[in-house]
Amino acid sequence: MTKVKRRLITVLSADVEGYARLMESDEAGTLSTLRRYRSAMANLIERHDGRIINTWGDAIIAEFASVVEAVQCAVEIQQELSGHNSALPDEKQMRFRIGINLGDVMVEGDDVYGDGVNIAGRLQQLAEPGGILISGPAYDQVHNKLSIGFDRLGHQHVKNIANPIEIYRVVQGGSMTRESKSRSDKGAAPATSQHPARDQKTVLARIWEWYLSLPRPIAVICAVVGFLFLINVFSGLDDIWFHWPAAPLLLIVVLWAIVRRKRL
Repeated sequence: MTKVKRRLITVLSADVEGYARLMESDEAGTLSTLRRYRSAMANLIERHDGRIINTWGDAIIAEFASVVEAVQCAVEIQQELSGHNSALPDEKQMRFRIGINLGDVMVEGDDVYGDGVNIAGRLQQLAEPGGILISGPAYDQVHNKLSIGFDRLGHQHVKNIANPIEIYRVVQGGSMTRESKSRSDKGAAPATSQHPARDQKTVLARIWEWYLSLPRPIAVICAVVGFLFLINVFSGLDDIWFHWPAAPLLLIVVLWAIVRRKRL
């Protein structure tokens, strides 16, 4: 009987967004694309000294000794697959979601178990198609070591995990975030981005990213306030009225922000 050991590792969990829909539309073509993308991912994982643990269905689970290598590998995976997808029509593009966690796991033979693996899987489920989410422990190891940015999404409760998880979104090709800079000022200096062209995100793009990170009820409130403002603009600014119905809605947003900050 194989002895169960415990080890601290970085787990990368990835799967395809909308895989069932792709299979229903074109089973043979989807399987061919999946094999091709998995081969590219396997090469990158090996290049960063990772090991593939499992590949059931459309998922890939890999382990790394280094958090830095795992995050860098995830970024390169998304960049390479994005290039492949650009040659395909929208309905056939295969976008992976990736979650990364640094945690203690149980190791039995070639298999790993435990919350360290489960958290990576939950992060992957929360990630946007083509996106990467990492846990707080992983962020602490990489925030000042890579030329990428991070958006702090705060603590969130996820299924079958007792305590809320601190989550960060990797901003691929972006500059370092305010959280990254404040911490890196105490240690190593921030690195210069290797993708200056991709750093020039418009203000609207940044606002849109922030909007997508909001909880659904808060996002709906913000959308309603914006809609009221537009109605007021197009109906004439001689009579500014939108602030009256918007005020109680904005108060809810402010209270939510205060409560969220206290929890963080």
